[in-house]
Amino acid sequence: MAFFYILKDTMKHITHESILNAIALIDNLDENQFVEQLSLKEEKQPILLGYLMSAAEEYENEMLEGLIMYYFSLIIEAFKNEGVEIGEVTEEHIDAFQEPFHEMLDEYFDTDNEEILDDFCDQPHFTRFMIVEVSEPDEDGTELDDETATQLFIVALAAIVLLTRTINN
Repeated sequence: MAFFYILKDTMKHITHESILNAIALIDNLDENQFVEQLSLKEEKQPILLGYLMSAAEEYENEMLEGLIMYYFSLIIEAFKNEGVEIGEVTEEHIDAFQEPFHEMLDEYFDTDNEEILDDFCDQPHFTRFMIVEVSEPDEDGTELDDETATQLFIVALAAIVLLTRTINN
Protein backbone atom coordinates (compact mmCIF):
# COMPACT_ATOMS: atom_id res chain seq x y z
CA MET A 1 0.00 0.00 0.00
CA ALA A 2 2.86 2.40 0.75
CA PHE A 3 4.15 2.01 -2.80
CA PHE A 4 0.77 3.12 -4.15
CA TYR A 5 0.92 6.33 -2.13
CA ILE A 6 4.48 7.04 -3.22
CA LEU A 7 3.49 6.49 -6.83
CA LYS A 8 0.33 8.56 -6.37
CA ASP A 9 2.28 11.51 -4.95
CA THR A 10 4.48 11.59 -8.05
CA MET A 11 1.52 11.69 -10.46
CA LYS A 12 1.15 14.89 -12.47
CA HIS A 13 -2.05 16.71 -11.57
CA ILE A 14 -3.87 18.71 -14.20
CA THR A 15 -4.25 22.23 -12.82
CA HIS A 16 -7.34 24.38 -12.84
CA GLU A 17 -5.47 26.81 -15.11
CA SER A 18 -4.88 24.08 -17.71
CA ILE A 19 -8.59 23.22 -17.60
CA LEU A 20 -9.61 26.88 -18.02
CA ASN A 21 -7.19 27.27 -20.94
CA ALA A 22 -8.71 24.19 -22.57
CA ILE A 23 -12.19 25.65 -22.17
CA ALA A 24 -11.07 28.94 -23.70
CA LEU A 25 -9.63 27.14 -26.70
CA ILE A 26 -12.54 24.74 -27.29
CA ASP A 27 -15.23 27.38 -26.75
CA ASN A 28 -13.65 29.71 -29.31
CA LEU A 29 -13.61 27.18 -32.14
CA ASP A 30 -16.24 27.39 -34.84
CA GLU A 31 -18.05 24.17 -35.76
CA ASN A 32 -15.61 23.22 -38.54
CA GLN A 33 -12.59 23.87 -36.36
CA PHE A 34 -14.12 21.84 -33.55
CA VAL A 35 -14.80 18.89 -35.85
CA GLU A 36 -11.26 19.08 -37.22
CA GLN A 37 -9.78 19.26 -33.72
CA LEU A 38 -12.00 16.41 -32.50
CA SER A 39 -10.90 14.29 -35.46
CA LEU A 40 -7.23 14.81 -34.57
CA LYS A 41 -7.87 13.79 -30.97
CA GLU A 42 -9.89 10.77 -32.09
CA GLU A 43 -6.94 9.61 -34.24
CA LYS A 44 -4.78 9.52 -31.10
CA GLN A 45 -7.44 8.02 -28.77
CA PRO A 46 -9.84 5.99 -30.95
CA ILE A 47 -10.49 3.28 -28.38
CA LEU A 48 -11.15 5.80 -25.61
CA LEU A 49 -13.58 7.85 -27.70
CA GLY A 50 -15.36 4.69 -28.85
CA TYR A 51 -15.68 3.56 -25.24
CA LEU A 52 -17.03 6.93 -24.12
CA MET A 53 -19.46 7.22 -27.03
CA SER A 54 -20.85 3.77 -26.28
CA ALA A 55 -22.19 5.26 -23.03
CA ALA A 56 -24.59 7.51 -24.95
CA GLU A 57 -25.99 4.43 -26.67
CA GLU A 58 -26.07 2.39 -23.46
CA TYR A 59 -27.83 5.18 -21.57
CA GLU A 60 -30.06 5.86 -24.62
CA ASN A 61 -29.33 9.57 -24.27
CA GLU A 62 -28.77 11.53 -27.49
CA MET A 63 -27.94 14.72 -25.59
CA LEU A 64 -25.06 12.91 -23.92
CA GLU A 65 -23.42 12.23 -27.29
CA GLY A 66 -22.63 15.90 -27.99
CA LEU A 67 -21.55 16.47 -24.40
CA ILE A 68 -19.16 13.53 -24.59
CA MET A 69 -17.50 14.93 -27.71
CA TYR A 70 -17.11 18.35 -26.08
CA TYR A 71 -15.69 17.03 -22.80
CA PHE A 72 -13.48 14.45 -24.55
CA SER A 73 -11.87 17.34 -26.43
CA LEU A 74 -11.65 19.51 -23.36
CA ILE A 75 -10.11 16.78 -21.20
CA ILE A 76 -7.45 15.89 -23.74
CA GLU A 77 -6.70 19.57 -24.33
CA ALA A 78 -6.24 20.12 -20.59
CA PHE A 79 -3.72 17.26 -20.42
CA LYS A 80 -1.92 18.81 -23.39
CA ASN A 81 -1.94 22.26 -21.74
CA GLU A 82 -0.40 20.77 -18.62
CA GLY A 83 2.46 19.45 -20.77
CA VAL A 84 2.02 15.81 -19.82
CA GLU A 85 2.58 13.07 -22.32
CA ILE A 86 -0.27 10.58 -22.42
CA GLY A 87 -0.27 7.19 -24.04
CA GLU A 88 -3.07 5.65 -26.03
CA VAL A 89 -5.86 4.10 -23.98
CA THR A 90 -6.20 0.43 -24.93
CA GLU A 91 -8.89 -2.22 -24.48
CA GLU A 92 -6.67 -3.70 -21.76
CA HIS A 93 -6.70 -0.39 -19.86
CA ILE A 94 -10.49 -0.29 -20.07
CA ASP A 95 -10.93 -3.93 -19.04
CA ALA A 96 -8.69 -3.50 -15.98
CA PHE A 97 -10.41 -0.24 -15.03
CA GLN A 98 -14.12 -1.04 -15.31
CA GLU A 99 -14.85 -3.17 -12.25
CA PRO A 100 -12.86 -1.05 -9.76
CA PHE A 101 -14.35 2.11 -11.31
CA HIS A 102 -17.92 0.89 -10.86
CA GLU A 103 -17.18 -0.19 -7.30
CA MET A 104 -15.74 3.25 -6.56
CA LEU A 105 -18.78 4.95 -8.11
CA ASP A 106 -21.15 2.84 -6.02
CA GLU A 107 -19.29 3.81 -2.88
CA TYR A 108 -19.15 7.48 -3.89
CA PHE A 109 -22.86 7.71 -4.74
CA ASP A 110 -23.73 5.96 -1.48
CA THR A 111 -21.66 8.35 0.65
CA ASP A 112 -21.07 11.56 -1.38
CA ASN A 113 -17.54 11.46 0.01
CA GLU A 114 -15.32 13.26 -2.53
CA GLU A 115 -12.19 11.73 -1.00
CA ILE A 116 -13.26 8.47 -2.64
CA LEU A 117 -13.08 10.18 -6.03
CA ASP A 118 -9.74 11.79 -5.23
CA ASP A 119 -8.20 8.52 -4.07
CA PHE A 120 -9.33 6.68 -7.20
CA CYS A 121 -8.85 9.40 -9.82
CA ASP A 122 -5.85 11.29 -8.47
CA GLN A 123 -6.94 14.39 -10.38
CA PRO A 124 -8.51 16.60 -7.69
CA HIS A 125 -8.83 19.73 -9.86
CA PHE A 126 -10.52 17.80 -12.65
CA THR A 127 -12.81 16.02 -10.21
CA ARG A 128 -13.95 19.31 -8.64
CA PHE A 129 -14.33 20.87 -12.08
CA MET A 130 -16.63 18.07 -13.26
CA ILE A 131 -18.68 18.20 -10.06
CA VAL A 132 -19.30 21.91 -10.67
CA GLU A 133 -19.90 21.42 -14.39
CA VAL A 134 -22.69 18.91 -13.89
CA SER A 135 -24.31 20.56 -10.88
CA GLU A 136 -24.43 24.25 -11.75
CA PRO A 137 -26.12 26.07 -14.64
CA ASP A 138 -24.06 27.37 -17.56
CA GLU A 139 -23.44 31.09 -17.97
CA ASP A 140 -26.63 31.28 -20.06
CA GLY A 141 -28.63 29.53 -17.33
CA THR A 142 -28.84 26.16 -19.09
CA GLU A 143 -28.93 23.21 -16.68
CA LEU A 144 -28.57 19.50 -17.28
CA ASP A 145 -31.30 17.21 -16.04
CA ASP A 146 -30.17 15.01 -13.14
CA GLU A 147 -29.92 11.86 -15.25
CA THR A 148 -27.78 13.47 -17.97
CA ALA A 149 -25.63 15.23 -15.37
CA THR A 150 -24.90 11.94 -13.60
CA GLN A 151 -24.18 10.16 -16.88
CA LEU A 152 -21.85 12.94 -18.06
CA PHE A 153 -20.03 12.93 -14.73
CA ILE A 154 -19.44 9.18 -14.94
CA VAL A 155 -18.24 9.32 -18.55
CA ALA A 156 -15.96 12.32 -18.03
CA LEU A 157 -14.51 10.79 -14.88
CA ALA A 158 -13.79 7.58 -16.79
CA ALA A 159 -11.91 9.56 -19.45
CA ILE A 160 -9.90 11.45 -16.84
CA VAL A 161 -8.94 8.28 -14.96
CA LEU A 162 -8.04 6.33 -18.08
CA LEU A 163 -5.91 9.14 -19.47
CA THR A 164 -4.23 9.70 -16.10
CA ARG A 165 -3.25 6.05 -16.04
CA THR A 166 -1.45 6.44 -19.37
CA ILE A 167 0.67 9.42 -18.34
CA ASN A 168 4.28 8.82 -19.28
CA ASN A 169 6.38 10.11 -16.38
